[in-house]
Amino acid sequence: MRDEDINEVVCDFSRFYILTILYEGPTHGYKIINKFRKRLQKNITPSLVYPFLQHLEQNGLAKHTTKAVGKKERKIFELTEDGKRYCEQLFKRFASIVSTAIEPSLIVCAHCGSKVFEGGHREQVGGKDLMFCCKYCAAFYKQELENRN
Repeated sequence: MRDEDINEVVCDFSRFYILTILYEGPTHGYKIINKFRKRLQKNITPSLVYPFLQHLEQNGLAKHTTKAVGKKERKIFELTEDGKRYCEQLFKRFASIVSTAIEPSLIVCAHCGSKVFEGGHREQVGGKDLMFCCKYCAAFYKQELENRN
């Protein structure tokens, strides 16, 4: 993959993450940059954030109001109803993609059926090596086996 292609993918992820921050509630550009840096430990430039916010506004997905902060005015951006619906659709698609990608790595608890990405609890029960989400499910599973016998 070329560097330009990698940069575009990263920018698209950055835009996606900006949408998640806006979905949380109204905010200003500087706060988006700080949240991005704090949560992802990655820097994002104003030259990506502000044009994207403007693009969202032009497409009716976001709007801004101004708020006086000292002698300056700060633009507070928030998603419109169309923007919120768009994000919900986008998040569902993203969740589906992520689910497909991690599905092979999941273990299924032998007791409750929950899917576990990392960790889990392994025990030998009845000569079988079984996976559980936690030690409590393993104990319940063994108790149910004893009650059946």
